[in-house]
Amino acid sequence: MSKFVSTFLCLALLTVAGAANAEGQVLSNDLSKCRSGPSTLVQINGLKGGTGKVRVQSYRATAADWLAKGRWITRIEAPVRAGSMTVCVPLPEAGSYGIAVRHDVNGNGKTDLTSDGGGMSNNPSINIFNLGKPSYKKTAFAVGNAPRTITITMKYM
Repeated sequence: MSKFVSTFLCLALLTVAGAANAEGQVLSNDLSKCRSGPSTLVQINGLKGGTGKVRVQSYRATAADWLAKGRWITRIEAPVRAGSMTVCVPLPEAGSYGIAVRHDVNGNGKTDLTSDGGGMSNNPSINIFNLGKPSYKKTAFAVGNAPRTITITMKYM
């Protein structure tokens, strides 16, 4: 599958998953919240340019929750730093989670398929057969009672 189709599917899915959630919390990127307790430091690599915003959302790693509309736990929104940046995602308790990242290049709050980027924990392959939604099993990672660092590499058209 072409890089274009793969990125298109990822962005389309992240757009649906980013819908409003009455349960989740929108937080700023406060690295001090990842000094202790259940949390994830997300090292995001491959960010194009230094414009727009990054949205990082955490989900429980279950079939019912992963990328389901309105099922995210925490959303971190931060200005982009070109190349790479680190985002702290506080989590409610030790357990299994998945992370989805979206780079809104022009900061308009909409998904622009020709410019915006996306990525997921464990950097799973995205293809036409999984319609851009890899199984929660492929994106899941364990978090204990201490911070965990993961790396996500962004994909763009």
